[in-house]
Amino acid sequence: MPTSSDANAIKSDPLLFRFSLYGFLKNLRVFEPFLILFFRDAGLSFFQIGLLYAVRDISTNLLEIPAGVVADSSGRRRSMVISFLSYILSFILFYSLPGFASYASAMVIFGIGEAFRSGTHKALILEHLRLNDLEHLKVPYYGRTRAASQIGSALNALIAAALVFYTGNYRYVFLASIVPYVADLFNLATYPRRLDGELADLDITALPAQLKATTRTFLSIFRNPQAMRAILNSSGFDAFYKATKDYLQPILQTFALSLPLFVTLETEQRSSLIIGIVYFFIFLMSSYASRTAGRVRDRFDNVAQAINTTFLIGAGCLLTAGLASWQDYRILSILVFLGLYLLHNVRKPLNVALISDQIENQVMASGLSVESQLVTLLMAIIAPTLGALADLVGVGGALAVLGLAMTALALLARVTAPEVAEVSQVQR
Repeated sequence: MPTSSDANAIKSDPLLFRFSLYGFLKNLRVFEPFLILFFRDAGLSFFQIGLLYAVRDISTNLLEIPAGVVADSSGRRRSMVISFLSYILSFILFYSLPGFASYASAMVIFGIGEAFRSGTHKALILEHLRLNDLEHLKVPYYGRTRAASQIGSALNALIAAALVFYTGNYRYVFLASIVPYVADLFNLATYPRRLDGELADLDITALPAQLKATTRTFLSIFRNPQAMRAILNSSGFDAFYKATKDYLQPILQTFALSLPLFVTLETEQRSSLIIGIVYFFIFLMSSYASRTAGRVRDRFDNVAQAINTTFLIGAGCLLTAGLASWQDYRILSILVFLGLYLLHNVRKPLNVALISDQIENQVMASGLSVESQLVTLLMAIIAPTLGALADLVGVGGALAVLGLAMTALALLARVTAPEVAEVSQVQR
């Protein structure tokens, strides 16, 4: 358990602010609270929306391993810069060119950004902790940076709601998202060079040999069953969460329109008020959940038990949210969705610590990219399936079916205590 001196070491760390600023700015995705509503307003079916999510995830998946290798071989900071330039270009396309084909193109470019970012920034943080002998503080340190991300998401909800309420148009949320991403681009570009890892200063003529060596070590991850089970557990939960979380938006919209309030306003304006307030409190509470990840872990005998239990509870939340929405108990559905958001943020620091303890440091970005790749692969399957079910039986019924599937995966992807015995000792 971290001591008071450990807590002081975290607070006084000079890069904690920079890492936290990255997460804060990254989560100012002004479009996010209204993404499904934006697509629905453009005339897309839930199945088409699911296909767009799949396009994004397949694009990410195809580049995940090469991006991780590039990060480990030629510099993690460079990968992050490529990532944010891709994000900004995708925002411009979403704002400028309507239509399914244009949105699909924007999703491909967004997927490129995801591929070069996923796992890479975690590797930057873990490299910093290694260099400063703070690896035993992975959970509380990463929890603090993630808490800053959720503060950004909470503020983002208010900004997005105000923008939609003022303009009455969902399209402007993409234009507004460019500003914080340009700021974060400069933040990332000025990170210390030492965080690039051992292969940061490469002679360009040695690059092919370095790529071959990194790839060989990367492939060794697949021969480690303990690491792969931990990765499957983490990626499975994340895939279900990310594929379903935006479906809170149509539930909130239906709830907002059912209230006898602001009846003279347009649909977008009435929805923005409720969505902005609810998302603000969700992410505010998620920030607190991230900061308390270390305390949650200490309530269990080991990390494995904490991870397995939260997976099952999360599956139960999704199932309950679907059934409640199906039966028009919208307030209950919203509250249970809140629980799913909180669990996701509690689990992330635990999973990052568990996975990082079982992967060699020099391929950390590649290893964490394996996790992200599995997330995107699963989402590419789940998202269109969820969309087709939503068109067929409604949002509530579709979420309930996904809740059952998530429960099955929670039982299949259990992490056992013997596999993480060493991790448990480190975290204690």
